[in-house]
Amino acid sequence: MSPGPYETLAVRADGAVWHVTLNRPQARNAMTMAMVRELRAVLADAKAAGDVRVLVLRGAGGHFCAGADLKDMAAARERASRADDDKRPLEPAADPIAEVNARFGELCVAWADTGLATVAVLEGTVMGGGFGLACVVDVAIASDTAVFRLPETSLGVVPAQVGPFLVERIGHAETKRLAVTGGTLDARQALALRLVHEVHAPDALDGALQRVLGEILRCAPGAISATKALLARARFAPPVALVREAAEVFSRAANGPEGIEGMAAFLARRKPSWAP
Repeated sequence: MSPGPYETLAVRADGAVWHVTLNRPQARNAMTMAMVRELRAVLADAKAAGDVRVLVLRGAGGHFCAGADLKDMAAARERASRADDDKRPLEPAADPIAEVNARFGELCVAWADTGLATVAVLEGTVMGGGFGLACVVDVAIASDTAVFRLPETSLGVVPAQVGPFLVERIGHAETKRLAVTGGTLDARQALALRLVHEVHAPDALDGALQRVLGEILRCAPGAISATKALLARARFAPPVALVREAAEVFSRAANGPEGIEGMAAFLARRKPSWAP
């Protein structure tokens, strides 16, 4: 299955890896509702393809993402104003601004919960919603030119959908600090907070990405998916509550085709069938 076509994304398949590029460089890849829909669609398309194991997310034109496109918010506000002018009470589910915001949150949840491995390559502006996307991927690799901003409170709004993923990635205290200061971080500061996992010079980014992809592809795809699901449960449950569940997950994997193949490959001192 070939990816696309998409209007706001450039998607390239390279074997088991799909490279997904936010492709609105004239707007520093600011996220429209069309882009939100297409980021959901490319995730569904990758799962449906059946042979995709990794999604790489990056931005065109030297920037990752400048957050939400304010034109969408303005259009939503206009719809809300029309409803107000008509003296019609606005139900929460029909609130256009809330709906725009919720669609982005659902996108973040979908990318956070996918069983596929996800990697982000972060360059230039990483702001607002782009900041949130950087927090939901499994591996974040940054250029040393990347600048991370959480400007919502300085604009009179709230980092509503980004906030929970920031808390998960860097903790409550650091998220509060960034939120109440409209914080800005350079790449090295982001690395110190573990917002990103690696920082490289721009000309070394692609080499670092290829190394990370090689490491991921040496791992079994089903095992990665099951591990991600178990770790997601572990965020909200004490270890003692997961002992039996974790044992069952392990047993299913060990007795499944990947576990059998992995053990056979280890004993025969060869690569398993899923490895490049």
